Amino acid sequence: MPTTPDLATLPAAIAAARERLRPHLRETPFAPSAPLSARSGAHVLLKHDNLQHTGSFKARGAMHRVLRLTNDERARGVVAASSGNHGAALAWSCRQLDVPAIVYVPEQASPAKVRMIRGYGAEVRHFGTDGLDTEEHARSVALADGLTYISPYNDLDVVCGQGTMAVEMSKQGEALDAVYVAVGGGGLIGGIAAYLKHVMPGVRVVGALPEHSPVMAESVRAGRIVERESFPTLSDGTAGGIEAGAVTFPLCQALVDEWVLVSEAQIARSMRRFIDEHHQLIEGAAAVAVAALEHAGMRHAGERVAVVLCGANVSMDVLERVLREGRDGA
Repeated sequence: MPTTPDLATLPAAIAAARERLRPHLRETPFAPSAPLSARSGAHVLLKHDNLQHTGSFKARGAMHRVLRLTNDERARGVVAASSGNHGAALAWSCRQLDVPAIVYVPEQASPAKVRMIRGYGAEVRHFGTDGLDTEEHARSVALADGLTYISPYNDLDVVCGQGTMAVEMSKQGEALDAVYVAVGGGGLIGGIAAYLKHVMPGVRVVGALPEHSPVMAESVRAGRIVERESFPTLSDGTAGGIEAGAVTFPLCQALVDEWVLVSEAQIARSMRRFIDEHHQLIEGAAAVAVAALEHAGMRHAGERVAVVLCGANVSMDVLERVLREGRDGA
């Protein structure tokens, strides 16, 4: 199981991960949003990891973990569990480095994301109905077959890879007052918060979650990882349970300042508005962070605020439904 994170050494580890990843990944734009700035009264900057390879920030953590494999581990291959984006990112990373990959997905995984995983060359297997049971099964298969299991979040190398986004943000713009990040297993917000709070001690880190799957927020409030049923959500990339002993839990406890839950209606509205105003595609998980900022109203007036756009991988049927509901006045 993963090692407990050391907050004192994590920023340096994230900076080192950025150097390892530099030849493999895009440095995504960190650009102002005029519409969001006008509505919030803040200077809003968008970190566009919806433009990253595979359409998601997950390429950062997956590629970093694969780069850290030994030659023997690479030869034997890897196993992962994913609702879609981590699996696609891992499949892409393994194709670049010639590593065999098997990806387990829940039965209800987005068909578009499953096609993308297969398209990058990984073997896809279905198991389970909740992200957590899929993870547990994939980990047991890896152990039985002598393969390396690569978690979507419960791995410090993955967390460090995700945190490289914060290294870029710190170099691309001035100090921030707040940053909004969608949260599932906590790898992205853990990595971002660990680095940003090191270089910008005053930054406020806000975790955004769908009301239908707020597991990390409820776990932090309870002081332990809780089991909770997750309901269908547009933010499928953040849905599901959290492994016991996850390295991200103490990171979220220590580093996340505030939790915001948003409804499915708010997520859909933010998706539609973002696509209309910015002429870019974002998936439900990215819209969760946008919706959380919009929910804050004018609270950040006069501040510099970042919103992480974590991905763009939305299936055509979901996109059509969201847009149709907007035309119908839903």
